[in-house]
Amino acid sequence: MSATATSRISASAAVAALQRNGVDHVVTVPDWVQLSLHERLQRGVPGIRLLNTTNENQCITVAAGLTIGGRKPVLVMQNQGLYNGLNTLRAVCLDAHVPLVFMVGQFGREYANLGQDPRQSRRTMVRIMEPLLEAIGVPFVRIETDADFDGLEDAYARAERERGAVVLLVGAPMGWC
Repeated sequence: MSATATSRISASAAVAALQRNGVDHVVTVPDWVQLSLHERLQRGVPGIRLLNTTNENQCITVAAGLTIGGRKPVLVMQNQGLYNGLNTLRAVCLDAHVPLVFMVGQFGREYANLGQDPRQSRRTMVRIMEPLLEAIGVPFVRIETDADFDGLEDAYARAERERGAVVLLVGAPMGWC
């Protein structure tokens, strides 16, 4: 199988997974890798409110407030944004123990690396993401195909159980279907 065939993700599969898991808010700084998801959410999805923020730190704190208020948000951003918001993630999820689930697009990942280990990417921001998350004790799940969204329920359960962050690394651009 080719790399692109093994790394196919659709916005409709993401939306269906969010709905199945009772997500009621998507808090985001728009992400190119997940652009089709943003477009789909902007058109309206029953039960899910889209909240665009100005930066990743605001994204994290808004989602934390929603969580504390009894809502079930997901954060959507790209890898560069997670690097930008790292101190806020540390303060909110690791120190304050607010459980949050992130969907982080692996912006910059080469097509030749799709279906391969992202740690072998030539792009620093892709290659160091997983080791960084491991170093700070944040669990992650790779999302490389639609079927990988089956792990969303486990991500929420783990975030709640461990009272911290769980990151879903969206490894390929989402399709418009």
